Amino acid sequence: MKLVTYLKDGRETLGALHGDKVLALAAAAQVIGTGVLPQTMLELITGGKSALGIAKKTLAAAGADSRVAALWTPLAGTRLRAPLPNMRKNVFCVGRNYKAHIEEGARAHGREVMFPKVPEFFSKPPTAIIGNDDAIRLDARHTQQLDYEVELAIVIGTQCRDLTIEGALDAVFGYTIVNDVSARDAQRAHGQWFKGKAFDTFCPIGPCIVTADEFGDPSGHRLSTRVNGAIRQDSNTSDMLFDCTHILTSLSAGVTLEPGDVIATGTPSGVALGMTPQQWLKDGDVVEAEVEGIGVLRNRVGAVT
Repeated sequence: MKLVTYLKDGRETLGALHGDKVLALAAAAQVIGTGVLPQTMLELITGGKSALGIAKKTLAAAGADSRVAALWTPLAGTRLRAPLPNMRKNVFCVGRNYKAHIEEGARAHGREVMFPKVPEFFSKPPTAIIGNDDAIRLDARHTQQLDYEVELAIVIGTQCRDLTIEGALDAVFGYTIVNDVSARDAQRAHGQWFKGKAFDTFCPIGPCIVTADEFGDPSGHRLSTRVNGAIRQDSNTSDMLFDCTHILTSLSAGVTLEPGDVIATGTPSGVALGMTPQQWLKDGDVVEAEVEGIGVLRNRVGAVT
């Protein structure tokens, strides 16, 4: 099931994406009589299997029920928000998690290639989050080296800590896409990842959350980035150094994860940093981050004047 947060009559609404249409889930459930559904994505996730089951029954029944015809909205022209638009916590991120990306980063910095022995974590603040078709801010006062990073992201479905290898994926509600936008010069100047990746608008998320049962095994999904239609990144999640299971067990060791937490799992090679010459994002560029089984997260770069 593909779930979105979208604007309907000026209000953020929980929806189910089905083909080229979006269904207002809570209103449809009430009309059809499948049960009571919440109005927000976080409340749906927190509602667990029961709430998700009602959502699935509602979507299955809606196609043949003329009473909900007015609750379908064409996807074209619909404003999608970030699936979890008002997050209270930072987005967890994994650095250096694809071998070829580690190698290109080492070359760009003139360093010896060294692979991490454990996942390397940092975070991005809620103020960085934007949705599909929102603008990525390019402020020349703060960066001249704006970069992109397509990433598969995990959405946590239940409160958990100290997950085991065997049970780690049971804690997952679904998957989405994160573009880990980065100011490489700020990242280098501060000597760590947070600052250069924490600017406002530097965390596009979306366009939807795909439930774990529909997405399947997170290994083996193609992911890519296009800038103005030209492919920059093209890889597969099977090339992760640490797979989703190991990321979850490592992050949750002594750390409580909660419903709606988002974990970006790292990016493959092909970033601007690793190119010769380096092709940084510029005003007007259109960035499309795609993950097989989820869709395309599209954002335009806009210079701040």
